[in-house]
Amino acid sequence: MSFGKNINLSIFGESHGVGIGIVMSGLPSGIKIDYDQILDEMSRRMPGKDKLSTARKESDIPIIQSGIFNDYTTGAPLCAVIKNSDTHSKDYSILKTHMRPGHADYSGNIRYNGYNDYRGGGHFSGRLTAPIVFAGAVAKQILDKQGIKIGAHISQIKNVYDTMFDKVNVDINTLQSLLNKEFPVLDNSKIQPMKNEILTAKEQLDSVGGKIECAIVGIKAGVGNPFFDSLESTIAHLAFSVPAVKGIQFGTGFGFATLNASTANDEYILDNDIIKTKTNHNGGILGGITNGAPIIFEVVIKPTPSIAKEQDTINIQTNEPVKLEITGRHDPCIVHRAVVVIEAIAALSLLEIGV
Repeated sequence: MSFGKNINLSIFGESHGVGIGIVMSGLPSGIKIDYDQILDEMSRRMPGKDKLSTARKESDIPIIQSGIFNDYTTGAPLCAVIKNSDTHSKDYSILKTHMRPGHADYSGNIRYNGYNDYRGGGHFSGRLTAPIVFAGAVAKQILDKQGIKIGAHISQIKNVYDTMFDKVNVDINTLQSLLNKEFPVLDNSKIQPMKNEILTAKEQLDSVGGKIECAIVGIKAGVGNPFFDSLESTIAHLAFSVPAVKGIQFGTGFGFATLNASTANDEYILDNDIIKTKTNHNGGILGGITNGAPIIFEVVIKPTPSIAKEQDTINIQTNEPVKLEITGRHDPCIVHRAVVVIEAIAALSLLEIGV
């Protein structure tokens, strides 16, 4: 349950346990950390705020155990704990035997010989992204002192699409405007159609997925490594650590399959003696190393697998086919709550490669 060489992240806890948390090692000492800013980031992921999210209400206030003293990092491991307070474990009693489609219930049961905590998904739950957001909030503040900014928006909910980032000219003001939005999109006219898709799925006892596009600006050329420790592979590693992420692309991504090199190549130009690219099909990364253009990537978030609509599954106690209608409190869509999580993994990736 740990990640990293330059920084080390170790998450702990389970969805319906006493609490969840994270330990961050390898942070520099003497960095001033704004706790209120951390709380702002936590509130962006926090459940129970509206009809678009789960009814579970958690304050998600991180309690810092070590690593920050008088508002500055000490160089010691930074440990934060987030208490679980609104758990309805009885809602999950049937899941000891009835495997939820789309969840890690069956794979986890086999992997851990039936001893895994199945309540709310246990350690497999998206609840564990809360400590990742905490770590990302710290990482963002460290990067901000170097002029590096990170922002993301909902690029798609089911069949409704937002405007995409201008891959060459995305700037800090654009990213900052997204941070101030409850429902972060670039084209405000897409907010209600996206919400309608979510609410319709909820009425139908179903859920929907979507995509999130993330941008990093202010990072210089020459950062990263080729092959196994490339910036792309580091971001992808952390992206796939987010339970609902099932795909990622950088820049034009899968669109490269339809292009010729004469179109796909990012040609170089001089802009006031600064080398830049005309386009940014490669998402700001070549050979695993930054080329000075904005870093752009997009992730796919699958529909929340816990739905009340009847589905086929297996009772692993009797080894018989059964029908399952999942009760409890679940998100009809988690894309809007995952935006800050994707920003967090982007920030942590940059610290890991040594920005």
